[in-house]
Order: sequence, then structure tokens, then C-alpha cells
Amino acid sequence: MSDPVVLPELFPGFEMRCIDCDGCEIHCRTGGDGPPLLLVHGYPQSHAMWHQIAPDLAQRFTLILPDLPGYGRSSIPEPSADHHAYSKRAMASTLLVLMRKLGHERFRLVGHDRGARVSYRMALDHPDCVERLAVLDILPTYDYWQRMDRNFALKIYHWAFLAQPAPFPEELIAASARRFLDHTLASWTADKSLESFGAEALQHYHAFFSQPDRIAATCEDYRAGATIDVDHDRQDLEAGNKVKAPLLAVWGATGIAQAGETPLDVWGRWADDVSGGPVKAGHFVTEENPKELLGMLLPFLEQ
Repeated sequence: MSDPVVLPELFPGFEMRCIDCDGCEIHCRTGGDGPPLLLVHGYPQSHAMWHQIAPDLAQRFTLILPDLPGYGRSSIPEPSADHHAYSKRAMASTLLVLMRKLGHERFRLVGHDRGARVSYRMALDHPDCVERLAVLDILPTYDYWQRMDRNFALKIYHWAFLAQPAPFPEELIAASARRFLDHTLASWTADKSLESFGAEALQHYHAFFSQPDRIAATCEDYRAGATIDVDHDRQDLEAGNKVKAPLLAVWGATGIAQAGETPLDVWGRWADDVSGGPVKAGHFVTEENPKELLGMLLPFLEQ
């Protein structure tokens, strides 16, 4: 888990910690003051994605910003034929151990992209732990696969590409990892550029995404998303299980989640107390429009 390079400090005043969570060592940042708030990043990023909104949130909350298993500086679980270690259920359980080791039994939760999938899975599996849940620019995994028509498949082609059997996508990405990462980041923004991210944040993303074992881990994340995660979602739907916590859905007006049926309609089938709306952004709402995002997050999280 050593750093490939010395990286810029994006969270001055925050503590950097590595905590053993039942065999998976999770790297995280902690800082701020107030009720605990867990922030979970998505693909192809790390906890660095929160750096533009963390200072405001830290004035009101104690922040916990982990790197997901396989991402950033966290340890890399061994893959298996059923992809269990990279299921959102397993990742949620690991982060729940992290929160308990930090002394937090109940907490507020915000997730983006893959981290939002981990987050809603945690809310379904461990309803007594999640007080309030915000999901950023996603719909549930089951719904994405159900709506995978021609137009949507072109929009999220990476879901099928990254889920192909190893080592095919890993080898193609590793051959030009920086180009793949930059294209992915830029193509999901509203202005189709890297301008929203900032040079220092991009250094973090490039450093960790360039490691072959982490490229493999992110592919395993998507293989789980095409198999075991769908099964878990389907089981909840068939059983009538819903998220008990109030749920805020925020999406980019030109992001991924807004296509077709409105996100609030979809999330209304997964939770009873749903609110939210769009912000002027593409997929990366925390970095493309942090001010507008905070304007939606803070009133919700402070209730």
C-alpha cells in the first residue's frame, strides 16, 4: 500500500489512517467536528474526489473518507469466481467494520457512483446503522441492467467492457492507463473536459489507476456489478425490502442517471422517503458543481 509517488495534500488538517477491517486494510481520512458522516467515492477515483466539498462539510460533521477495497491506498482483495469480495454487500460490510472501529454505530452516508452502490446496499443490509442516505448520479444496479437498450448501452459501455473475463479488459487498459482514465473522466463531464478536476486531484487519480493490480480490482468491481450485485438487488425487490432511511437522490442534469425515467421515480421503488433533484453538472457532481451540490446536501444531512 505504499504510494507510487509523493502526492499533493488535498485535506489539510485531516488525519490519515490505515485500519484493519477484518483482513482488509482500509485507508481513510478523518476530520471535522459533529455527527459522523461517511463519504464513499466511485470509479475511477479515490477519496480525493471529496476535496472540494470536505471543508464545508467538516464544519458540521465528523468526516470519514475511505478508499474502497482495491482503490486508492486500500488493500486489494483476492478475486474469486463468484466475485464476492468485490460485491457491494462485501464492501459495505467492510466499511461498516471501519465505522465501528472508529466508534460510530450510526451515521449519515453519502456515496457517488460505485460508492453510492455500496451505500444503498449498506442501507438495505444494515438499516439500523444508516440515519440518512444521499446517492449521487446513480440508479440501482438492477435498474441499469434492466434498461440497457441501445442508447443506454452506448452511454455506459464500460459496464459491459470492464465486466469481461480477466485479463482482457485489464490488459487493454494497462496498455494506456492514463489515456483511458483521462478519457473516462472527461467524457462523463458536462463540458467533456478535465477542467473540473484540478491538477492536484488528477495526480491522485493517475497515481493509483496506473497500478495493474488496481486496474484488475476495478474490473472485478464491475464483474460483481454484472453478477452477484444484480442477484442481491433482485432478492430485495422480490422480498419487498426498501431503504428505511430518508434518501436524497442528486444527479447531474447531463449525467448518467438522468437518462429516461426520472431518478426520483426509480428510487421511489427502493425507498419510502425520497427527495432530490438535478444539479448543473455531468456525472462528477462533487467536482463539477460543488456549490450547488452542497446547497442540496447540507439541508438534507442536517435534519
